[in-house]
Amino acid sequence: MEIQELLTREEGRMDKTIEALKHEFASIRTGRASTALLDKVMVDYYGTPSPINQVANVTAPEPRLILVKPWEKSMIGPIEKAVLQSDLGLNPSNDGETIRLAIPQLTEERRKELVKVVSKKAEEAKVAVRNIRRDANDALKKEEKARTITEDDAKQGQEKIQKLTDKKIKAIDDLKDKKEKDVLEV
Repeated sequence: MEIQELLTREEGRMDKTIEALKHEFASIRTGRASTALLDKVMVDYYGTPSPINQVANVTAPEPRLILVKPWEKSMIGPIEKAVLQSDLGLNPSNDGETIRLAIPQLTEERRKELVKVVSKKAEEAKVAVRNIRRDANDALKKEEKARTITEDDAKQGQEKIQKLTDKKIKAIDDLKDKKEKDVLEV
């Protein structure tokens, strides 16, 4: 295996880890309404668990309001039930056609809890990136042992992987800092 090929593959894996982290962060509630809050909420659609955005239009017309307009009126009850059962802590209200989810202000205590959650998720992503680095280094050592690459090539490869890892960890830290700022903003 060529070193550049290995680097490209591992960078792709690291990028997927960062994308997953961005998705996780999107579902963490800040003081503002975001349709991504409902991404993980599943509603029973004729016996099939489905994401809300696959059975209704989800919009955030105001900073503190999410509107859910089911494509079928019969889905209002199941959607309300799914939101109530989720861990979002939102109370849905409906007018027969649309479900309104008012996003309450976060308390200082809740903000601190969310910052801890953000830090934990970021740390998990860093561990995943470091595991990818370890896998890449192991692959390089195996190639060196099999004498398909030289010792110098293996060293250079490890240095490049370390630089890549540092870059991705910095990106994770930047995302974490941005999300923490978002959560703490009143």
